[in-house]
Amino acid sequence: MKVLVAYMSSTGNTKKVAEAIFNEINGEKELKRIEDVQDIGIYDLSFLGFPTHQFGPDKKTKEFLEKQCTVGRKVALFVTHCAPEDVPELQEWMAKFKQAAAGANLVGFFDCQGELAKSIEMMMKIAPKKEIRFFAKSHNSQGQPDEARLMKARTFARDTMNRMG
Repeated sequence: MKVLVAYMSSTGNTKKVAEAIFNEINGEKELKRIEDVQDIGIYDLSFLGFPTHQFGPDKKTKEFLEKQCTVGRKVALFVTHCAPEDVPELQEWMAKFKQAAAGANLVGFFDCQGELAKSIEMMMKIAPKKEIRFFAKSHNSQGQPDEARLMKARTFARDTMNRMG
């Protein structure tokens, strides 16, 4: 089985998760940045990873997923975000990634907290919405993804590979 692990990461959070997933896969595999991926159709399975921007996928992510995630392609998504995994709104945000990849056979999904970039935190602290300002002042994302979250990513990779045979 030929497997791709591809990711988009500007702060390093999603890259850490991608590397944890990649290191759990045995056999023929490639690790690439999303911008270096031409066609996921040449792989039997593609793990695709993205950060959350403004409560969902950004425009480039959405376009990539809609273009690449077509019928017959097996995809496992992994997503990082600055919110704790138990935030109620998180499922709505993650559904936007799943919707963008809906054309493919989604064989797995993983999300975990990553550290909020300082530049984004500063912008959020002066945002017009009170809820965003409050989150920026009270978030607990420092040092994420931690080893426990990376272990969960490794388990996700192993479980997905076992299901795929």
